[in-house]
Amino acid sequence: MALLVSSLGCAAPGAGAQEASPTPLLHAMFQDHAVLQRNAPIRVWGRAKPGEDVRVAFAGKRVRARAGADGRWDAVLPALKAGGPYTLTASAGGATQTVADVLVGDVWLCSGQSNMELQVWRSLDARAEIAGAASDTIRLLSVPQNGAATPQETFQDPVQWRPTTPESVRDFSAACFYFARELQKTVDVPMGLIAAAWGGSRIQAWTSGEALRATGLYDDELDVLSLYADDPVAAVGRWGEVWGRWWKRRDGVAAGDEPWSGARATGGDWRTAPPALGAWERWGVPELAEFDGLVWYRTGVKLTAQQAAQDAVLVLGPADEMDMTWVNGRAVGSTYGAGTGREYPLPSGLLREGDNTVAVAVLDTYRDGGLAGPASAHRLRFADGSSVALGSAWKYRAVPGFDWPPNAPWQSAAGLSTLYNGMIAPVGRYGLRGMLWYQGESNTSEAALYADLLRTLRGDWRARFGEGLPLLVVQLAGYGMPGQAPQESGWAALRESQRQVAAEDRGTGLAVAIDIGDRYDIHPPNKQELGRRLARAARHVVYGEKLPPSGPVPLSARRADDAVVLSFGDVTGELGAQGADGPIGFELCGTQPGTCRYADAKARGDTVTLRGPVARAATHVRYCWADGPVCTLFDGAGLPAGPFEMALPPISPDDHAR
Repeated sequence: MALLVSSLGCAAPGAGAQEASPTPLLHAMFQDHAVLQRNAPIRVWGRAKPGEDVRVAFAGKRVRARAGADGRWDAVLPALKAGGPYTLTASAGGATQTVADVLVGDVWLCSGQSNMELQVWRSLDARAEIAGAASDTIRLLSVPQNGAATPQETFQDPVQWRPTTPESVRDFSAACFYFARELQKTVDVPMGLIAAAWGGSRIQAWTSGEALRATGLYDDELDVLSLYADDPVAAVGRWGEVWGRWWKRRDGVAAGDEPWSGARATGGDWRTAPPALGAWERWGVPELAEFDGLVWYRTGVKLTAQQAAQDAVLVLGPADEMDMTWVNGRAVGSTYGAGTGREYPLPSGLLREGDNTVAVAVLDTYRDGGLAGPASAHRLRFADGSSVALGSAWKYRAVPGFDWPPNAPWQSAAGLSTLYNGMIAPVGRYGLRGMLWYQGESNTSEAALYADLLRTLRGDWRARFGEGLPLLVVQLAGYGMPGQAPQESGWAALRESQRQVAAEDRGTGLAVAIDIGDRYDIHPPNKQELGRRLARAARHVVYGEKLPPSGPVPLSARRADDAVVLSFGDVTGELGAQGADGPIGFELCGTQPGTCRYADAKARGDTVTLRGPVARAATHVRYCWADGPVCTLFDGAGLPAGPFEMALPPISPDDHAR
């Protein structure tokens, strides 16, 4: 995605019929086939002429509102039971807008990154699932993928509520749809599903600027984002200063090592890149064959005085997956997204007659990475319509280590509040029954922060949609090859954060997915079982059913001679192991990293007893602690115990004496 433009979007045309009204009176959320939240006051809003009286009618109820000086109005209809279809009508002056086939039921916001975005056509048995999809009581709305530097009043692209059909469900979120389909088996009311997801997105992008500011962690970045809303070119320059300070503090960076400098670059091992550029994994360079991280690129371009005097745009091909770009030592742009080219307006006076330098730092964290080629695809475009290709002799320099740079705050999926501004804020304060959240893969490198970030997002969204609104969190599924020995894992640490945040709040549920992942695919296709588990969590957390919401959960740990005994709750029947006499995946650990050892485990009733050579000295126990672990503890209902870490009670003096 190119540099975001910060401007409030205009109201998208609604699907409902309207008479003599140049723009819809109702906000874009209110369209034919919509679902409104039952058993709660129904907030309706839109725009009219300043000062106009607006009359709203729905299901035999009528209310009035007056448009403010900015034309905005909102009204609140009384609560209704599930039912419909009804007609919603808004009138002001001589204009009337009518929205038909509106149901009243339960509305769910489904958000997160690629595993929430993953469409029904990519799920298991997709052909049959799509062919058999037909429900007039499950309505679907997909929020367009747009980021913004400031909160948007409405969507940048048209949206549409649609009944479930093979055509409408094909590209809809599989996890969201299968959840609602399963939930309707026990909660027989209409379901409205709002899918707002973006692959690769970080949790910070989904959180409002105000909520992030309150954490105290992102003040510099948020200041830059605020400037970006008014002056993107100046904001990029300031961000270059922030980025440069990060680089200079990085371990192993020598004084004067500034690869973006307009002067000749010093430091590091600069080599000649292939003219075709493209994914560095395919260059035939052994150290880049499986490299995830930061690679610098540099080239030059010679300009005439007439060219240098013009306004210009730097045009680059796609960079996988994020770039930070400089011209003559000044930052000019940064974009997240592997599929789009970059166009960066250059500040007036930056170019000069003669030699000019272009430096691009490309960060890749997954699979192929690099600057797209060929070298001739990258150029400067001038105000008079002419252009000149950048130099064909690109140099590159790989940067070892996993100390990766900060993300520019305006980036779509990797920025701060950008997706909240462009995809959540436009939903307004639409009535919801609950929220589903499947995200975290893009935050595994900062798992220690994730618990607080998830709490911040939960509070932020509740402030918008309703205090105490239920949140259902999908714990990250297993991904990657199992290790042959205990290991540290950012994925496991993030799962523990998700578990802790869910356990501390009665309005938050956790859907365990560790056993339905795919070690070879970060996007496991079994979203049907995930939907069933989310629906089960909703039945407990949202609807108050007395059933275990997600399978066995650890309650306590105690020492027993040379063993450790764990007690579990929410067990249906008895605990047992799948495929072995005892469960696999338990570790006993000391205080220092690298001291964990696999434990022999035996399940009985609602307890698991652990033994091992470090059992007496262990300080904590871990279960399923890896990116893609093998763990086999289930209960009689076939539900898995999820990953966890738990401290053990201190060793007593009697234990020391033995």
